[in-house]
Parts: sequence; structure tokens; C-alpha cells
Amino acid sequence: MIRVLIVDDDFMVAKVHSGYVSKTPGFAVAGVARTGADALRMIGELRPDLVLLDIYLPDIDGLSVLRGIRESAEATDVVVISAADDVDTIRAAMRGGVLHYLIKPFTYGALYDQLQHFAVLHTKLGVLSRAAQSDVDQVFAGRPRGSATLPKGLTAQTAELVAGVLRAAESDLSAQECADAAALSRVSARRYLEHFAETDRAEVRLRYGGTGRPERRYRWIAADPRQ
Repeated sequence: MIRVLIVDDDFMVAKVHSGYVSKTPGFAVAGVARTGADALRMIGELRPDLVLLDIYLPDIDGLSVLRGIRESAEATDVVVISAADDVDTIRAAMRGGVLHYLIKPFTYGALYDQLQHFAVLHTKLGVLSRAAQSDVDQVFAGRPRGSATLPKGLTAQTAELVAGVLRAAESDLSAQECADAAALSRVSARRYLEHFAETDRAEVRLRYGGTGRPERRYRWIAADPRQ
């Protein structure tokens, strides 16, 4: 199992991220740290394979934690998960050697992509003493784009709720039918449905009635475990 340390000061966010990790095959939560100091201590004690690191922490920021990890030479990799979207922070994280940077909020699918990429790295590089160029190309060519990141104003929890309604439906649904099943407003449900359609995780068909605009109906089409 690939052991993951979650670093986030928000209890509910840490719980959601822990759930995402736990339901990904091959991964387990090694622990949860709510401060930067706790993160550095737990990394030394638990020796996790991967750290999911927030930037905004109550004592020291995530970039300081990242520098502490590198200075300690601990054999752990880092994916930043944060609402910090300023370019300077992102650039500093890249220079600190993070594998990826996910901006909150995001879907489980976005994190799943990064975890699967890490699993390939972990397996491929863990069995080789020397690498051929083809091995290096395979490792770096497989880096996911993180295209499942949610647009501003949408939340990962509600996205999972709407996706669950679509997955469970025996046939396509209208925005109103999805809203009723998820206990959301029609406008809110429609935004998530359109996002899924734009990212090729749902398809849309038009149902024509006697008068007025045709009704848009949605059906889930994604097939891999993250969805």
C-alpha cells in the first residue's frame, strides 16, 4: 500500500481528502496533520510515501513545510492541495519539487489522476536500479493534466453528490429531476451537469416537446474507478 499523509487544518476538508485516498485502490491514509509543525514531526515518524500538503496552515505555511521536508532529506513526495492560486506560490511549489498542484475545490477524479500517476512512479522507479530513456519517457509522459479541476463557485462535495445521482440513474435525467434527487436548486444542479458535459463525463441529448425550447437531458458516461 502507498501510505499518504494528509496535511490540512480544516477538519472537514481533511476528512474528505482522507476519504478520497482511502477509496483509491492501493492507497491508505497514514495520518492527518493539522499544523505545519505536526506535519514535519509526523513525516519523520511515519515516513509516508506521499504528502498531500495545504499551503494555508495556522503556524507555518505549506511552502515552509516543503522546505523542511527537502532539508530533512526524507524520502517522501508531495502534492500540494490548496486554495492558494497566486502564481508566486505555485512557482515556489514547483521549484520545491512538488509532483503536482491542485487548486481547491476539485473533484475526486482530479486527485485520482494524480494518485494513479504517483502509483506509476512509485512502482516503476521502485524496481529499477538504472533507467533507460524509454523508462524516463514513460514516467514523464504519463503526467496527468488535472483537467477535472472544478470551476470557481463549484464544490467537490456537491459535484460528488450530483455525479452520484447521475451514476445511479437508470436513464438520462433533466436538470430538474437531478435537482430533486440531490435536494439542490435546479440552477445549481444545471451548473454541475453542464460542467460534467463540458469535461466529457456526461453526455447531453435534447428532448423536443410540443412548444418552446427542447429539454436538455444528461447521462453519465465515465467508466473508470475515479468517476
